[in-house]
Amino acid sequence: MVREPLGGVHGQVGTKSRVVLQMGKQKFECTETITRREPADLRGIPKGSVVHFDREIVGEGMWSAVRDRLTEAGPEMTLWVSESEYRFSKLLMRLVGLLMPGAFRKQSLQHMQDFKAFAEQGKDVREAKD
Repeated sequence: MVREPLGGVHGQVGTKSRVVLQMGKQKFECTETITRREPADLRGIPKGSVVHFDREIVGEGMWSAVRDRLTEAGPEMTLWVSESEYRFSKLLMRLVGLLMPGAFRKQSLQHMQDFKAFAEQGKDVREAKD
């Protein structure tokens, strides 16, 4: 995935980015907008708190909302729950959604694994995928 900032303060509500998603050989260009980040200041989060980070992704014939929740699961452990919702307005995208729902799950899982590698090992997967 390619992400390029378009406007706003990185990581803050209202920030927009150009995103290029790739599923197989198909590429989709979209605009991602951060719609929720709670708490706004991620330093010193009290135990038991839930961190919310939501995004809306809009592209030709497609709308998607991603809602992430992070909670402490133990010492040095975080539980990450990610929900994705997709809506399609173009016939081709509706067919892709109906015939290949696993592709969307697979793509989401890959993004989660990439983030896990970054968070745990400092690995930037963008450098390895050229």
